[in-house]
Amino acid sequence: MARPLRIQYPGAVYHVTSRGNGRQAIFRDDEDRARFLDILSQSVDTYGIKLHGFVLMSNHFHLQLETPRGNLGEFMRHFNITYTSHYNRRHKRSGHLYQGRYKSVLVDKDAYMSQVSRYIHLNPVRVQAARKMVVKDQRNLLWKYKWSSLPGYLAPKARHAFIEYAYILQEFGGDTPRGRAAYKKQLAQDLLEGLSIKEKIVGQSILGDESFSAWVKENYLEGTQDRECPAVGEIHRYATKNDILAVAGKILGITPGKEKLAVGLERSVIMDVLYRLGGLKNKQIGEFFGVDYSTVSQGRKRLRARKVMDKKIRELVNRSEQQLSRLSRKKN
Repeated sequence: MARPLRIQYPGAVYHVTSRGNGRQAIFRDDEDRARFLDILSQSVDTYGIKLHGFVLMSNHFHLQLETPRGNLGEFMRHFNITYTSHYNRRHKRSGHLYQGRYKSVLVDKDAYMSQVSRYIHLNPVRVQAARKMVVKDQRNLLWKYKWSSLPGYLAPKARHAFIEYAYILQEFGGDTPRGRAAYKKQLAQDLLEGLSIKEKIVGQSILGDESFSAWVKENYLEGTQDRECPAVGEIHRYATKNDILAVAGKILGITPGKEKLAVGLERSVIMDVLYRLGGLKNKQIGEFFGVDYSTVSQGRKRLRARKVMDKKIRELVNRSEQQLSRLSRKKN
C-alpha cells in the first residue's frame, strides 16, 4: 500500500500521532513528559506552529496543530529528533524511539476542528483499563488527566502559554466561563455516545467534506508524479513583508508607512506575524525595527504569555492571520 502523502501548505491544520517503536513506552515517568512538553514548546516557537491541543499517553502522543508557514515536515523532524536524543541520553539507550514515521491527517479547519480536539482529549479513557470503568469514574479521570491540553480548555489557570485555546472554543460560545462549560458538556456527551473520526478520513490523509477534498486534490495533488513521496511540498510562498505590514498596520490602527515606528504591544504583534507568517528571522526583524534580535525574541515571548489571558490580544493576532490567509489565497 502506498504511503499517504504529506500535503503541506501555509495555514494547513493536522492531526498528528506518533507511536513508540514496537508500541513500547516513549515516556517512563513524569520527568520525561515534562521534558517532552518543554521541547514541544520550544519547537512550536522556532517553527511558528499554532498548537491547538495535545495528549500524552504511555506509548504515543497526539497533536492538533496549524502550520502558518506550511512546514510540518521540518517541525516534526526537529521535534522528534530532539526528544529522542533526550530520551536516549537519559535512559542510556540508542536507536529509534518511534515506530516508523509519524502519521498526519490534513484537517478541514472549517468543519472538523472541534471534533478532532475532542477526539484527542478523550484518549485517556480509551485505554483498556479505563474502558472497564463506570462512566462517572471515566469522567473524573478525564477532568483530572494532567498530561493533556484539556485542563486549559476548562480553566484558564491550568493553561500552557504555547497552546491556542480560543479558536476551538469559538464554536462553544467563546473563551468565556459559558463557552468552557459548553465544551466540557459536549465532551461528557461524547464520552457517553462515542466519538470517532477514523471512518471520515479520505485516502488515509484528509479529514474533510467532499468540497475540501476536491480543493486539496485540485491545488496540491494534481500532477504529482511520485505517489510514494513523503510530501507534495510547500506550494504557496510566505506572506510578503509588505503585505504583513499593511494588514497588521490597518488592524492596529497604524498610519500606512509608519509601522516601523510602532512600539509596545503594536510592535510585538507585528514582530510576531513577521516571524510566524513572513518567515523572517529575529535578526531580520530587529534590523527592520532598529533593535537587537534578543529584543525581538523577548517581545514575542511576552506577547505569547499575554495572549493566554488577554482575549483582545488574541483577537488582534487572529484577525491579522485570517486576513493574510485570505490575501494569500487570492494571489495564488
